[in-house]
Amino acid sequence: MKKALKIVTIGGGSSYTPEFAEGLITRAAHLPVAEWWLVDIEDGKEKMEIVGQLAQRMFKKAGLDTKVVMTLNRKEALKDADFVTTQFRVGLLEARMKDERIPLNYNSIGQETNGAGGLFKALRTIPVILDICKEMKELCPKAWLVNFTNPAGMITQAAITYGKHERTIGLCNVPIGMTKGIAESLKEKESDVEVLMAGLNHFVWATHAYVNGENQITKSLNFLIDNPAEAPANFSHEKWDPSTLRSMNVIPCSYHRYYFDTEKMLQEEIENAKTKGTRAEVVKKVEEELFELYKDLELKEKPKQLELRGGAHYSDAACGVIDAIYNDSNARIVANTINNSTIRSLPPHAAVESTCIVNKSGAHPLAVEELPQWMDQWLKLIFSYQDLTIQAAVNGDYNALLQAFFINPLTPKGAKAADLIKDLMIAHEQYLPQFKDLITSYKK
Repeated sequence: MKKALKIVTIGGGSSYTPEFAEGLITRAAHLPVAEWWLVDIEDGKEKMEIVGQLAQRMFKKAGLDTKVVMTLNRKEALKDADFVTTQFRVGLLEARMKDERIPLNYNSIGQETNGAGGLFKALRTIPVILDICKEMKELCPKAWLVNFTNPAGMITQAAITYGKHERTIGLCNVPIGMTKGIAESLKEKESDVEVLMAGLNHFVWATHAYVNGENQITKSLNFLIDNPAEAPANFSHEKWDPSTLRSMNVIPCSYHRYYFDTEKMLQEEIENAKTKGTRAEVVKKVEEELFELYKDLELKEKPKQLELRGGAHYSDAACGVIDAIYNDSNARIVANTINNSTIRSLPPHAAVESTCIVNKSGAHPLAVEELPQWMDQWLKLIFSYQDLTIQAAVNGDYNALLQAFFINPLTPKGAKAADLIKDLMIAHEQYLPQFKDLITSYKK
């Protein structure tokens, strides 16, 4: 009989936690979990206790004796863990609000994982993931790290290359939503469509959609363009220029719009910030409503309102990987893992997002055929600014950060870049210890 698992979730107070509980419950017959430890910081304690108690009610309703433990002691939780999942946000939603609003002052995209905001989220998060890797080596050296923390690609790359934690797999819910949408557009069951993806996190394309061995990606793309009213929520392509999409002949993820339609996206952000608020401000309201629901002692399942939060299908991604490793099932899952030679135009140490075979030895990306020149060039560009950002985060290297701004298509350049960096550095001072001297100089 196989061992029952100890799973640790760092960022346990997340509003996503009930969906993770649901994912464990639906897989309980073949994925036995003895203990699930939720870890958070003092500022997240109240939320952790609310979702932890809901999880306990959910397990009890399902007739499972999984022990749910809530703690602020990360090291205590990590001891002898089999899997560690990460879903934390350094600086909480208040930090995201700054990432989204401050760049708008410079007429620049303000977004959680793209542009200046995405770079600063990486600067705050990478030192923390490296600390977690260090603690895992000491306390649970054989455990797998399943990362859902954004920017997922950069976090995964940093954990493997700088944290030396090779048992790391990064995940995102976007490919799951894309796969569901492609199947719907083809009027096929999801299980009957084999979708292949390649790219970087939040910069990934669906390159093939096989039905009975025939690639139907063009048919899916044309349907989504020609029938915008019928397109799933993940594929609201009515906002795209049809000729742009048809020239691609692959299906881009929604985040590509920041790069391919920057001015329109910027204007949408500016207008939203003036009226309904930035995305972080909208999410904060949604979360407040969710946690009021979670407090209800009669609630014993994941509420449907969680889908408004975004990040739907989280449990499918995180629990699916754990399931595939534990059961050595050779499941096909889109994941972030080290490139090696998967995408030949990128360096071996890049964290790519692609279709993988996942089994007890980890995620093994399927080889990607040679990509068109325009895709290759975009991937090189995006990877380059991400790689420099990782270097900046690890080493407190201002020059690497400034160079990342030079390359990133969504950030200002020159003196304007330096000014925006200064504003964001000061705004996030308490979460950027590696830049302490620089921030001190700014404040003189």
